[in-house]
Amino acid sequence: MKKDAYLIYSEDYHSYQFNENHPFNPIRSQLVYELLKESQLINDTDVLFPRVATDEELLLFHDSHYIEQVKKASQETINEQIAEQFGLGTEDTPIFKNMHEASSLIVGGTLTAVDAVLEGKANHAFNLGGGLHHGFKRKASGFCVYNDCAIGIKYIQKKYGLKVLYVDTDAHHGDGVQWAFYDDPTVCTLSIHETGRYLFPGTGGVNERGQGKGFGFSFNVPIDAFTEDDSFLVNYKKALSEIAEYFKPDIIFTQNGSDSHCYDPLTHLCTTMKTFQEIPKIAHEIAHKYCEGRWIAVAGGGYDYWRVVPRAWANVWLAMTNQQPSSEQIPKSWLEKWQKESNVTLPKTWTDDPSIVRNIPRKKEIEEYNSQILNRALDPLYIQQKKPFI
Repeated sequence: MKKDAYLIYSEDYHSYQFNENHPFNPIRSQLVYELLKESQLINDTDVLFPRVATDEELLLFHDSHYIEQVKKASQETINEQIAEQFGLGTEDTPIFKNMHEASSLIVGGTLTAVDAVLEGKANHAFNLGGGLHHGFKRKASGFCVYNDCAIGIKYIQKKYGLKVLYVDTDAHHGDGVQWAFYDDPTVCTLSIHETGRYLFPGTGGVNERGQGKGFGFSFNVPIDAFTEDDSFLVNYKKALSEIAEYFKPDIIFTQNGSDSHCYDPLTHLCTTMKTFQEIPKIAHEIAHKYCEGRWIAVAGGGYDYWRVVPRAWANVWLAMTNQQPSSEQIPKSWLEKWQKESNVTLPKTWTDDPSIVRNIPRKKEIEEYNSQILNRALDPLYIQQKKPFI
């Protein structure tokens, strides 16, 4: 009997760790998994262990020379100048031992999710280790060595021949995935992110619409800094609904960065857990409306890994399995274990008090700006006739 969903998880995801002070902390996936377990929202039969991606699978997107340099970096035998050319050994993406193996496991987790869904074992699958959307064909970038999202989509194309709608709600623009399919009309990318005026990677403007045969299949909604829940969700729901109707995908692939939350230390958006409850619910509806339920989800950015990430990503699983926590209270056992490790007070409820968002003097102006951006991104002539703006 087909399951609603599988969660792809392993403690071995902890091996993807740059250093102790790096903002990307792999403890995130363990915190999510244990929150689900302690809340009795998942059992052992719901979990699949990730496999390691082969070199042949990595080559679906990455250049062979790049993969060889990552392998050398893994054994700390790479020349410093060469490493820099490939984005390795930078402040964002430091070299660590067994980098290749750890990164290949994350990619393998996404491929495990793809096969679980497209071989008919489950309607949905969620890779807790995935979402490394900044990696390029020949270069590491933004904490991302191998781009599991791009490889996963290439894998879907090659093995299953399906049209993919990629939806990225990370606060940082999904640049690596966008450029990977910029001229491909069988992959439609939608990224809703904080404007690049203030934030890495500085791309993702509404004028980035694809090229060649791919023109009209790349969508960006760069919302303003300090955007709150309601404006974020209006843009997300309308953009996803209209683009799905336009593209009619065979499968939906979502990247679920949780760094738009007001607590996140690396971004300037001001959402609360309300946004992270709604994002996967709407994706779930779209998957069943257009894709016979086929939905692959991966994690992504999220750097307040104590207060935000566990609840945000748990909500992806809740949407996939049509569940709700039995209580508004976070399990006491989880709180007692992790409060000893955390340097901040852990939230005791699944939802946030709206008062955690400070007063935003420019709120009305921000909402108007976001509305204008959405209209530009979804101009009816552009969607229906693929005509450029004049």
